[in-house]
Amino acid sequence: MARLERLPLFLLNTVLYPEQRLPLRVFEARYMDMVTDSFKTGQPFGIVQIRSGSEVGEAAEPEDVGTLAYIEGWEMTEPGLLHILVRGGQRFAIDRLDRHSKLVLADVHVWDDESAVAVAEDYTQMADFIRRIIQEFDAHRIAEPYRFEDASWVGMRLAQLLPVEPALRQRWLELRDPVVRLGSIHAALSELAREDES
Repeated sequence: MARLERLPLFLLNTVLYPEQRLPLRVFEARYMDMVTDSFKTGQPFGIVQIRSGSEVGEAAEPEDVGTLAYIEGWEMTEPGLLHILVRGGQRFAIDRLDRHSKLVLADVHVWDDESAVAVAEDYTQMADFIRRIIQEFDAHRIAEPYRFEDASWVGMRLAQLLPVEPALRQRWLELRDPVVRLGSIHAALSELAREDES
């Protein structure tokens, strides 16, 4: 488990999962500088969901676990507004926060990647569901290589796409067991199906 010191954090009302592609609009000066430095150096910044507070203005209170973000592309369509595409790297846990600079900085422990675990037979329909999404709707948001047999990959992709509450999305990010995550997502899908029927 690696350690990073003074990792700049981008605090958002969203969760970034490993391997997820996420488009972002950047307009605050502090984040513009952070993104510029990241682009020049190739070093990641951290994306962490906000526990309390707002995205703009005073620094918000972040959750305890976030994801490293690497810039894949950028475009400035007008002065002062930068569009970037990031891809999620490894997850990390925050050890210490420093709020004394213009950015929130954190000392973090970077988690190892999850081991590949086969999708259980009970959950193969969830892998098929992701396959259909990629074929019909959202291929550009899901980066190759596709690993439909891997419970970790399938769970992460479903977690990024399903319309669930932020707290649940964060919980799925924090889970360290891909089988437990897939079971929780299966329960959420069952609940969504019941709501559609009622």
